[in-house]
Amino acid sequence: MLSAESAAIVRATLPVIGASLDAITARFYETMFSERPELLDGLFNRANQANGEQRRALAGSIASFATMLLDHPDERPDALLARIAHKHTAVGVTDDQYVIVHKYLFGAIAQVLGEAVTAEVAAAWDEVYWLMAGALIALEARIYAEAGARDGDTWRRWRVVARRDETPDTVSFLLRPTGDAPVPPARPGQYVSVRVRMPDGVHQLRQYTLSNAGEDGLRRITVKRVDGDPAGEMSTLLHATVRPGDELTLSAPFGDVTLEDGDAPLLLVSAGIGCTPMVAMLDHLAVTGSRRRVLVLHADRSPAEHALREDMLRPAAERIFWYESGAAAPDREGLMNLDGIEIPDGAVAYLCGPVPFMRDVRARLIRAGVAARDIHYEVFGPDLWLGAN
Repeated sequence: MLSAESAAIVRATLPVIGASLDAITARFYETMFSERPELLDGLFNRANQANGEQRRALAGSIASFATMLLDHPDERPDALLARIAHKHTAVGVTDDQYVIVHKYLFGAIAQVLGEAVTAEVAAAWDEVYWLMAGALIALEARIYAEAGARDGDTWRRWRVVARRDETPDTVSFLLRPTGDAPVPPARPGQYVSVRVRMPDGVHQLRQYTLSNAGEDGLRRITVKRVDGDPAGEMSTLLHATVRPGDELTLSAPFGDVTLEDGDAPLLLVSAGIGCTPMVAMLDHLAVTGSRRRVLVLHADRSPAEHALREDMLRPAAERIFWYESGAAAPDREGLMNLDGIEIPDGAVAYLCGPVPFMRDVRARLIRAGVAARDIHYEVFGPDLWLGAN
C-alpha cells in the first residue's frame, strides 16, 4: 500500500510524469544500454528496442501500476503484475537487475523533468517503484520455484527431431529435451523463450507459444517468418538454418493465459499465427477427453496461409473460419464478423492475434454478454495492452 503522503504527491504529479513517460523511458534505455551494453546480449530484445515497443510497454506498466495504487489503494493489481512477472521469468530476470533498472530509470526521470523532481517527488515515485519491484520479485520467485529453478536458470538444450512446413512462411519444430533431468510441465497456452546466438555474436531471445506439449515429453513450437522487419530476425534465422538434429536453447514454459479447468463452454478466438495457443488448448482437451462445448473462431488471409489448419479441425469442436481470399463453404469470406454468431451462455473466451483484432473482438464479446472477467488474451512480445482492459 502506498503511504498517504506519497499517494498525494503521486496523484498531483502523475499527469506530468505520465505525459513525459515516453521521453523518460527512451532516455532510460539509451543511457542504460550505453553504459551496460551486455544487457542486450541475451536479456533485452534489440528489435523491441528499435521499434519502441519495449519502451511503450514499460511506460504503460508504470502508469497503470501508479494509477491502480491510487484508485484501489487496498488492492494489489495481480493481473497486471502476473503478466509482467511471466514475461520477466521467461527471459531470466533476476533480483539484482531491479537495482540496475532503478538507477537508470530515476536518472532518466531527473534528466527529463529537471528541477520539477524535488526530493519529495523522487521519494514518492521511489516508493511506487519499489512497491512494484518488490511484488514482482516475490511473484517471480514463486514462478521460478514452480519451474524448479532459481535466479533465472531455467534454460536447457532441446534437440529438433522433426521440422514441418505448415505454410510457405510458417514452420513447426518438434523438440525433445537432451539429458535426463525432469522437464517442467507445460500448461496449454504457455510459451517458451528461445535463445539463439545471432550472426553478429549477440544472443537474442524470442518467445514462442507451445503449439503442442505432449505427454511423451516432446514439445512443438510454430514459427512464422517475418521478412523485412527487425522484429523477425530470429524467426527468419530459425526458418533458414534449423534442421532436424540441431539443438536449441529453450526456457521453461511461462505465461499466465492458460486453459482453466471447468465445465463452462469455451470460445477460442484467433487470427493468423495467434492460432498457436488455441491449438495447444484443443490438443489438451482431446487428450483429457473433455466434454466441454468448444467454439473455435479463426481469421486468416487464405486457407493456404492458415498455419495448423488441420490441427484446428478437431471433431469435438464447432468452428468457423474466415479468409480474406480463397474461402470455400463452409468457411466464410472476409474479415471475422461475429454478427449472427451464437455465443454460448457463460462462455469463457481466449483471444490471441494482433492487438487491434483482440480489442475489436473483446468489445464485441462484451456487447454479446460475455463477462469481461471471462475474456483472456495473450500478446506476443512486450504487452502493449497492459492496464488497458
